[in-house]
Amino acid sequence: MVTEGSMHVVAINRWKEVSPELIQALAAVLGITAFEARPRMIGTGPAVVASFADKEMALALAKKLDQIGFATLIVDAVAIRARAGQFVVRRFQCNKWSLLVEASSGQQEEIPYEEIDLFLPGTSIVGTSETRTVTERTFSIGKTLLSGGIPMTSKVEHQEDITAEERGKVLYLYSGKRPTIVFSQNGMTYDGFGAAMKLSRELNFAHLINELRRLCPGAGYDDRLLNRAGQARLLGPTLPPETNLDLAAEILARSHRHGETEAT
Repeated sequence: MVTEGSMHVVAINRWKEVSPELIQALAAVLGITAFEARPRMIGTGPAVVASFADKEMALALAKKLDQIGFATLIVDAVAIRARAGQFVVRRFQCNKWSLLVEASSGQQEEIPYEEIDLFLPGTSIVGTSETRTVTERTFSIGKTLLSGGIPMTSKVEHQEDITAEERGKVLYLYSGKRPTIVFSQNGMTYDGFGAAMKLSRELNFAHLINELRRLCPGAGYDDRLLNRAGQARLLGPTLPPETNLDLAAEILARSHRHGETEAT
C-alpha cells in the first residue's frame, strides 16, 4: 500500500561472512552488479540497499534478503525526517543519579543513568548556497584614451555563487522505550554544567559526551556517524548525508538495540 509522502527504507544488517557467493546473491536480489553490491557489505552493517514508496514492496524485498542470509531493517524515512518521536534538548542538567533534559517548549524528562543504553554521536553537515552581486573596477582603455592618457577604470557587476558548509556535532541518546533524546551542539545552552562550563560550544559538547559516558558505563557507544564516510557507507549512494543524519541514526540504533526485522 502506498501512503502519500511515505518512503520505506530497507537496510541489510548483520551477516556471518562476506563471500563471493553472498555478494552475488545480494546483487541478484537487488538487480545490480557484484561490483556495486560489494561496498554495501563493508563491516557488518547496517547498510541501506533500497527505498520504496510502497511498504509492501519494501517488505517483499526484506523477505528475499532474509532468505539469503541477511537480517533486515525497514524504516519509514519520512516519519524520521519529521522528527516524530524525538525529544530535542534545549538545556540539561547532570544530577547525581539521573539526567534531566528540557525542550524549548518547557517539557522535561528525567532519565536514570542506569536506564540509558546507547549513545550515537554524529556530525550534522548543512550546505548553503546563495548568489551575490559583486562589483569590481577594471581598467578601461576607452576612458583612458578620452582622458588624454590618465588611467581610468569602469565599474563592472557580475553574479557570483557563494557556497558554504556548516558542521555541528549531534548526540542521540537512547533509553528503553523513551523517545530518542537529541542533543545539538549549536542548539543548546550549557549552563547546566555550572562552574564546569567551558569556553566554547565545541568544548562543552565534548565535555557532555565524556561526562555521560562516565556516568553510564554500561551504555553502548558507536561513533561511525561522526564522519561523512561513515554516514555515506550506511546510507548508500542514493541518500545524501546532509539531509539524512536522523535517518542514519535511527537505522544504526535499531541495529544495536533489536535483532529482528522491523517495520514502521
